[in-house]
Amino acid sequence: MFVLLTSLLLLLPSEHLRATADSRQKHPTEPATRELTETSPRALELYAYPDPTDTGGIREAISKEYKTQYQEWRDEFLSTEIGRTQWEMYMKNPHFVLTISVGRNNANGAATGKYKWDESGHLIAATIMLGSRINEGFPSSVYYPVMNALQPYEASKVISGNVLAATKIAHEFGHVMKIGSTTEAAYALQVKLVPVYNKIFLSNGYNTNDPRLVELAQQMGGNPVEIWEDREYWGEANAMLYLRDRVAKERFHCKLFNRIKQTVEEYAKPYEERFAEIAKSQGAIYSCSWR
Repeated sequence: MFVLLTSLLLLLPSEHLRATADSRQKHPTEPATRELTETSPRALELYAYPDPTDTGGIREAISKEYKTQYQEWRDEFLSTEIGRTQWEMYMKNPHFVLTISVGRNNANGAATGKYKWDESGHLIAATIMLGSRINEGFPSSVYYPVMNALQPYEASKVISGNVLAATKIAHEFGHVMKIGSTTEAAYALQVKLVPVYNKIFLSNGYNTNDPRLVELAQQMGGNPVEIWEDREYWGEANAMLYLRDRVAKERFHCKLFNRIKQTVEEYAKPYEERFAEIAKSQGAIYSCSWR
């Protein structure tokens, strides 16, 4: 447990920290380093904030090198009702600029960051940075139950890599929407206090019961692991919304959702209801059910 928590705290910046008690017990030396590094906002450091004086909407800053493949990923995302709805929500928002880029860093992953709020406390800008090969590579089922569930279907060519890419895009849209409901003050406090928490944790013998850490966690609304965990599962919940629409008429939809269900029950039990509500929604699973 201590090995995993230490690895996470060392690897992850403030806005991406997550693990579960169950997963730490079952995989004490598996910090999902690859996946966590792929979603690190450090990949966005070279990208400036979107200009909030713009009229809003989605700004696609895609180089010619990646334009064709990006178009395929976007088209796949927009082939679903939820994809079109979320895209249109940001495209027609005159008060929010969502920038989407593709780069070589984090080739199989993606990251969301560069958040900006206005003086009234409204989120007005964010950036999604997609890796140049997000149509490849599956993160660990321990931490990403939805994306990982696609692995056997992509391997058997039942679905294309573009579906995986679109699922990753949906995951990042989930991050943007989650941060949209977070106040700048709360976010700034977490950014400020997480490094303080990490420093104490690494110097006190990994004692999470240290009164100083308990107080910091209370101020932040959770310890760094719990904060990151909650955000990642919101991303996965949105990825599940996309898959709900995308595979609703596929013969394997029950098997896919059951695979997600089993993984969530094993590693993300405290967040099960978040996924169950999506699975139970109208048209989500047809003949299969999430009990």
